[in-house]
This record gives sequence, structure tokens and C-alpha cells, in this order.
Amino acid sequence: MSSDDPTAAARAADAIERHTPAEDAQGLIAGVALVSLGVAMYKHAGLLTGGMAGAAFLLHYATGLSFGIGFFLLNLPFYWLAWRRMGRAFTLKTFAAVALLSAATDGLPALLRFERLDPLYAALCGGLLIGAGFIALFRHRASLGGVGILAFYLQDRYGWRAGWVQLAVDCTIVAFALAALDLRRVIYSVAGALVVNTVLAVNHRPGRYIAH
Repeated sequence: MSSDDPTAAARAADAIERHTPAEDAQGLIAGVALVSLGVAMYKHAGLLTGGMAGAAFLLHYATGLSFGIGFFLLNLPFYWLAWRRMGRAFTLKTFAAVALLSAATDGLPALLRFERLDPLYAALCGGLLIGAGFIALFRHRASLGGVGILAFYLQDRYGWRAGWVQLAVDCTIVAFALAALDLRRVIYSVAGALVVNTVLAVNHRPGRYIAH
């Protein structure tokens, strides 16, 4: 049968398995848990990542403002784009994920402490955790706001891979870190950003995962 057959296309669309609310909640919690652990490793090692998290790190290092509070506030302007372009469900799930991550990153030091953590290991392993967390959120039609909202929109609208979009923005943000961090930690942060966005580019492609 031809792949252009509209009847076949309709049957295929009907066959797509939709995520239940419970599955979405599990996906959001799992994604936030992975990202918060990666962020905790970055904070302990004095590194930063890209996107709004990177901007929140810079704000934290420069002013002492809590990462969680800064991250939550920096994401507020992006909800308008999410609501207009990605829909109510995506926006509400993203808002919930951002709020959860803000609370988790500020509360995690009471539950987890690192006695020794090599900065390069933190960059690479933390990057893997953050990338995996992003995938969990993306596959449940959510993000961590900011650049994630823009990357998700560009992927859905134009087919641009979210990982490469985020990499371009992340490299710009990491460049600003030269004013706040020593060169070695900036290099480690760039390595971490490459890990995060390579994980996304390889594992989150348009059409590969069709459940919603």
C-alpha cells in the first residue's frame, strides 16, 4: 500500500499511543530529578551549563542570588511564547517542571553532599544527567523553559534539531562565563554543554518518538 494513502495515514495517527496524565507526571518528576542532580554536580564544581540554567548560574555566581529563584524568574518572559506557539498543556507542564527544578535545586543540598567531585567528571557525568532529563521532559511535551521552549518550537515548526539550537545558544552563554569563571572551568563547562546537546541531538529527533 502506498505511504501516501490517506486512509493508512489516518489509521497510523489513530494508533499513536497518548501519554496519560499519570505518565506525564512520572516523566516530569523523572526529568526534573535527573536535571537537578546534574545541576547539583555543576554547582559543587563551580561550573555552569547553557540556556536559562546557565544564565541563572551566572546570576548566582555574580550576585549570590539563589540558583532556584534566579532560574524561576528568568523563565517568566518565555511562557508567553510557549502559550502562543506550543499550547496550554505544554505551557502548564513546563511551568510545573521549572517550579519543581527551582525548588529541587535549592532543597537538594539538605539531602545530598559531595565530599570529592572532580570538575571534569562533574561536567561530563552531569551533562549526561541533564541531557537525559531534558529528553524525559521533551517526550512528555514539556521543557525547562527559556531556550528549551524556543528549541522545541523550532524543531516542531521547521524540523531543526533541538540539540543543535540549544548548543548555539549555550556556547554564547558559556562565553560570558569568562568574566565570572577561570578558563579551566569554562573549558569544562563547554565540554559539559557539548555532552548535553549531543545527547539531545542523537536521541531527540523529529518523528523518532511519536507518543504525546
